[in-house]
Amino acid sequence: MSLDSIDKRLLNLVQSEFPLDQEPYVALGNGLGISGDEVVARVSRLKEKNIVRSLSAVFEAARLGYHSTLVAMSLDDELVEQAAALINRNPGVSHNYLRDHHLNLWFTLTGPRDSDLGAIVATMGDKAGARLTLSLPARQVFKINVFFDMDGKDNASNDGETASPRKDESAELSDADRALVQELQRDLPLIRNPFDEMADRIGLQPGEFVQGAAALIERGIMRRYGARINHRRAGFAANAMCCWMVSPDDASRVGKIMAGYRQVSHCYERQTAPEWPYNIYTMVHGRTDEEATSVARSISEATGLDNYIVLTSTREFLKRRPTYFAE
Repeated sequence: MSLDSIDKRLLNLVQSEFPLDQEPYVALGNGLGISGDEVVARVSRLKEKNIVRSLSAVFEAARLGYHSTLVAMSLDDELVEQAAALINRNPGVSHNYLRDHHLNLWFTLTGPRDSDLGAIVATMGDKAGARLTLSLPARQVFKINVFFDMDGKDNASNDGETASPRKDESAELSDADRALVQELQRDLPLIRNPFDEMADRIGLQPGEFVQGAAALIERGIMRRYGARINHRRAGFAANAMCCWMVSPDDASRVGKIMAGYRQVSHCYERQTAPEWPYNIYTMVHGRTDEEATSVARSISEATGLDNYIVLTSTREFLKRRPTYFAE
């Protein structure tokens, strides 16, 4: 699909500045000089071409009483397809990638805080026939800022933003809060007043609903509301996970430097394992594998770190947002 300048500006806006408004498409159109109906038509085309996957909320899992981990499995090639299908049936799995390493299947798993993710991961590894299964939960978060700049202009609001310190404590959630979360996880309809039906399902007026959604952001429960982009379809074909060996005493300093790179969407310190000594992870997106590798080299030069590995994604088995408070 050929994207014109308005499509590209629209894609930038729906990723980072989606308005929590009773008529969000009209509000987007006002900023682009087009009608709300044209915004709906353009987003519809972008979804048909699988450039926009969905429009929904991104939540802070810990604030909802959930925890998560990154899982790596080493699988024989002939078992990968079946293992990925098995893993994807778990509703707590949100991302699942094949990477070019003997630890070849990598996925994220989220569950209620009282769930034993370690035991769940071990069972999944046994059922999948993995030679090795590692659970690598986060210790520190330095950056979470998934933004694909479609018009090629440096946007200061999305360049080098580091994450606010993560709030690991659960928020006090009312039944009304949980109902809001359940609705805001849904893919937003492409109609003039898309929040009306959501509001009606939980007994709120549309204005009350969008105010409640905004309050979830203010309380640190919802991280943002907006589009989930298919980065490959959008032209960012390269997706690499760079794993670094860093002294624990230096992790905070290094993590902040790495987070300052615009091409880095995620930066974490994670638990290590005897079989896997890497503790800092940077997710790098680029238009080519060479671009992603170049970013890793630049980070290496800036930090003085030379003990790292770049794991390139060769296949996407799953990418979706976690589901919370599923009925």
